[in-house]
Amino acid sequence: MMSVRPPHRPRTVRRLRTALAGATTGVLLAGLAALPARADTGAENPLGTAARTVGHARFQPGPCPRTADPIPALDEARCGTLTVPENRSRHTGRTITLGVAIVPAATKRPASDPIVWFAGGPGDDAVSEIPLALNGGLNRDRDVIFMSQRGTYSADPQLTCPNIDQFNADALGLVYGAPSTGRLHVEATRACRDRLVGRGADLGAYNGTESAADYADLRVALGLKRWNVFGISYGTDLALLYMRLHPEGVRSVGIDGVLPPSLAGGAVTWRAAQEGFDGLFAACAQQAACNDRYPDLKRTFLRLVSELEARPVTTTVSVPGHPEPVKVVLDGGTLVNWLTAATHVATGVPRSIDELAHGNPQRIAEQLAGGKLSPQAMGRIAHGLAFGVFCSEWTPYESEADVIRAGKRAFPSFPRSVLANAPQLPWLHDDCRAWDIPAAPPSVRDVTRSDIPTLVLSGGFDAQTAPSNGPYAARTLSRSTEVTVPYVAHVVFADSPCAQSITTSFFDSPTAPDTGCLAGLQPPVFET
Repeated sequence: MMSVRPPHRPRTVRRLRTALAGATTGVLLAGLAALPARADTGAENPLGTAARTVGHARFQPGPCPRTADPIPALDEARCGTLTVPENRSRHTGRTITLGVAIVPAATKRPASDPIVWFAGGPGDDAVSEIPLALNGGLNRDRDVIFMSQRGTYSADPQLTCPNIDQFNADALGLVYGAPSTGRLHVEATRACRDRLVGRGADLGAYNGTESAADYADLRVALGLKRWNVFGISYGTDLALLYMRLHPEGVRSVGIDGVLPPSLAGGAVTWRAAQEGFDGLFAACAQQAACNDRYPDLKRTFLRLVSELEARPVTTTVSVPGHPEPVKVVLDGGTLVNWLTAATHVATGVPRSIDELAHGNPQRIAEQLAGGKLSPQAMGRIAHGLAFGVFCSEWTPYESEADVIRAGKRAFPSFPRSVLANAPQLPWLHDDCRAWDIPAAPPSVRDVTRSDIPTLVLSGGFDAQTAPSNGPYAARTLSRSTEVTVPYVAHVVFADSPCAQSITTSFFDSPTAPDTGCLAGLQPPVFET
């Protein structure tokens, strides 16, 4: 489960530059050749305190972005907004505003090349992820820049759709894969679309290509000659696209929980589920106490998926903040999606599966309801950006049959009704037909080939983005270090002190990060 691939250098170093990169950054870089690595260094004019307009982008210092929860680090941050075109192909279209927060380095003598954070999702807000970044010590030696991706919570316009979040909560009481549930799912998606279009949003402009251009504009508008990139989850898809379209000024890139643009979609989520589940099941089997208490855990889980799909179980649970009992229906598809997320609390998974096998679904039902009904699940995800990515960059390049075939390869015993909906992405093709935006050019699926030093991080229990995606991405990144951290789920930087140490070491020395902590990692002790 532990894999470290040191960097290597090819005889001929190549860095791809696309027409889009030339058209955008070529204009923005005009007149900046004489700038130092940080244009506004010095106590009187630190990074993010000077207004600047370059080409079609303007950075304006100002108040910190709005957040759904208090973030104490914003008290010391330097903030503002980046204004860019909503659709760069329309010269007379409207502009949008993206919130920017620059959290200063912990050290008094920071390095001159900051780190910019690419959030997950698609649809998560970068500013809300500041605590995650700082808890891992990412700002130890460098300022860290957080900018809301277009459409997200701290951007204007904000393309959230609380009606979809409410439907997801209400769907706890529905059979996950039933056609009637699918129809309601698509109705919620269509209502979201109609609401956003009614507010004037150009839905086809919310995608990875435009977001990558936003970050290219931000670097230049901040007066930075170079910076580093760190992306998590969907942010790795965006980071790999950014490396290909806008490599200028990028010193190094870290990606954690890897989703390559060339693979992104429903099919790869089946492989992710298989690899993450197998990693957890194998760890239990290798631990005597777990294996003795829960023998054949994988076989039990696979059997339960088929049995529940044929005969769903209904229960009620209590959720803090909700006075009435919450109805939860457990069928095969719901169980698969529960485990996809439950790898984050791996120590309790064998016990939860065993209790379900013995007729007690309460632990699993409580986790499902607690997640769907939590305040963090309501009104915070930018579904407008999510569907913009899904429906222009993913679904046009894989069919529903592709998704089912991938599921069948990963889980041959699963009923077709389970295989029809990829984990995390139910009814996606139906949703995208309702969303009705043009497909991105096929080049959006190109493999990223780059000589930029890159840290590629994966988790051995990651059931959301396959651990094997890391080596896949690293094979065309000629100066990459590929690391799989065992016994950790999706986004290892969030949960693993070892991963955090490797990451900060990488940004200090991008071609020779210290991975020595991997040797001492131990499997979790499962509940028995």
